[in-house]
Amino acid sequence: MNPVYRRRRMANRIIMMASLLASAFGVIWLFLILLTLVTKGVPALSLDVFTERTRMSGGGLGNAILGSLIMTALATVGGTIIGIAAGTWLAEYGGRSRLANLIRFINDVLLSAPSIIIGLYIYAVVVLPMGHFSGWAGVAALMVIIIPVVIRSTEDMLLLVPNSLREAAAALGAHRWLIVLRVCYSGARAGITTGVLLGCARISGETAPLLFTALNTNQWNFFNMGSEMPNLPMVLYQNMTINSFIPAQVALAWAGALILTAAVLILNILARVSAARSQK
Repeated sequence: MNPVYRRRRMANRIIMMASLLASAFGVIWLFLILLTLVTKGVPALSLDVFTERTRMSGGGLGNAILGSLIMTALATVGGTIIGIAAGTWLAEYGGRSRLANLIRFINDVLLSAPSIIIGLYIYAVVVLPMGHFSGWAGVAALMVIIIPVVIRSTEDMLLLVPNSLREAAAALGAHRWLIVLRVCYSGARAGITTGVLLGCARISGETAPLLFTALNTNQWNFFNMGSEMPNLPMVLYQNMTINSFIPAQVALAWAGALILTAAVLILNILARVSAARSQK
């Protein structure tokens, strides 16, 4: 056998084995985490978890789940509108101008910025002037997190749309805005949807930004966004730290962790399905 071929085949086997071991190492820890959540969270699940509000003696997570859904939904809607608009401008109009490059640089910084820094920023510019914590401050913090994700996915997906489609539509007399709306968005719809779902999955479990903005309350709060807002991540944090000496609160925290993890997994699965459709 040729020595060069033998050496290359040996190197390939070594690299493949190292890759498999690294993948197995990561999957094992993920499996252990999910196993712990299931074994500790499932026994704590009950109808009261979804219908009762949080109490010091236990209660449920109904108010926290509702508050998280409201803030996540508002942040996703607002972040999607702003993110798609900004990503469309970068891909279709900004090009390589100085302003567009500056926006891309700032967007990259926000993508990698720690969420606790974003929470502190919103605390300084929203909470302190208002004089109290509020659900709107929590929504603002979550929006700052999701907007860069939507901007990046929107720009990347629009740039993948062939220019020949734009030129064909322009040859038929379509205006630039109509080309973007009817041609570019149609081709990039699945990819943009994937980015929105991934951004929603990211903000749904954020705790640090809400610690400085929405904080938490044990009361039901449906639409009073101007006051403290109950949310699932903060309840988990408080039950596993401040109230860790109360067994009922710890059990409730495990149930909430299981619910939150299931929601994030479902969003990621939907994002994967959307991405697979975009590749067909």
